[in-house]
Amino acid sequence: MNIRKNWVLTILGFALLAGGYYAWQQYANPGLPEGIASGNGRIEAVEIDVSARIPGRIKEILANDGDFVEAGQVLARMDTDQLEAQRRQAEAQLKRAKISVDTARSVVTQRQAEREAAEAVVAQREAQQDNADRQLARSEQLVRTDNVSRQILDNDRAAALQAKAAVNAARAQLAATDAAVGAANALVIDAEAAVDAAQAAIEAIDADIDDAVLRSPRAGRVQYRVAQPGEVLAAGGRVLNLVDLGDVYMTFFLPTAQAGRIAVGSEVRLVLDAAPQYVIPAKASFVADVAQFTPKTVETEEERQKLMFRIKAQISPELLKKYIQYVKTGLPGVAYVKLDPQAEWPAHLQQVLAP
Repeated sequence: MNIRKNWVLTILGFALLAGGYYAWQQYANPGLPEGIASGNGRIEAVEIDVSARIPGRIKEILANDGDFVEAGQVLARMDTDQLEAQRRQAEAQLKRAKISVDTARSVVTQRQAEREAAEAVVAQREAQQDNADRQLARSEQLVRTDNVSRQILDNDRAAALQAKAAVNAARAQLAATDAAVGAANALVIDAEAAVDAAQAAIEAIDADIDDAVLRSPRAGRVQYRVAQPGEVLAAGGRVLNLVDLGDVYMTFFLPTAQAGRIAVGSEVRLVLDAAPQYVIPAKASFVADVAQFTPKTVETEEERQKLMFRIKAQISPELLKKYIQYVKTGLPGVAYVKLDPQAEWPAHLQQVLAP
């Protein structure tokens, strides 16, 4: 008798629980008209990691968990003592490179003067050669009539040959000065390249110093600190995690028959468990083109075996900006979506928050 009594009480208990669950479901999710579907989901937002681009030590963090930040706001600073030293070194190299340019240009001026002098020597030697050639021609003419001795003719020939050799030597010197001018110009180009390299090094260091100041890429809220002041980070090391409160949405799932009738831009109404008295307007911004299993929050085994499509309902930035202090990610709720654009919203979904 006691065993039968226990079984009866157990069955009654299950019946009461099932009845209570059914009544709660009916109260929380009253019957929806044709053309409107619903699905469970959670409020989500785009998360952004504020990271150090270069390795270094965290000098200070200027934002705490939960702080609202604006785009461009300074959130943290990395230690830049080593970068500042590198910049001073690069500035010294730049000064040396500029001096080298001036020195190289002075050498070019000197070599050009030497070339001009070599040109003058060539002209002088050519004139001497021309005079020697003329003198030799006269001596050769006079020797035929015995008006000039053979000794004078030999001397004039030697003088002509000497003048020709002098011209060749002068021209060789001129070629050497041309090469010297070219080398000096190359030194100028090399020195100017060193100036450009030093300037580029300074600009790179300045970029690293600027990147050592970590700024918020968007307006949002600090979700949590990943590191603390004094810690040494590698390149890409995370410092803070932000939630972009301008890009907030709810992801929910619907079966194939319903998801196939949803278009991007379809009207969606969101009701959060934490504030069921408010209806949040949204629009379907994404409908998955590949079916997937239902999320783990679906509890019955039968429903887990059904393939579902993921839908993303985007909340307008204007509305988010107005209620920014109340926006929280992770809040569960229900998304109602129009499968038929002509369908009418039920009474409890008609009054929505205005941006």
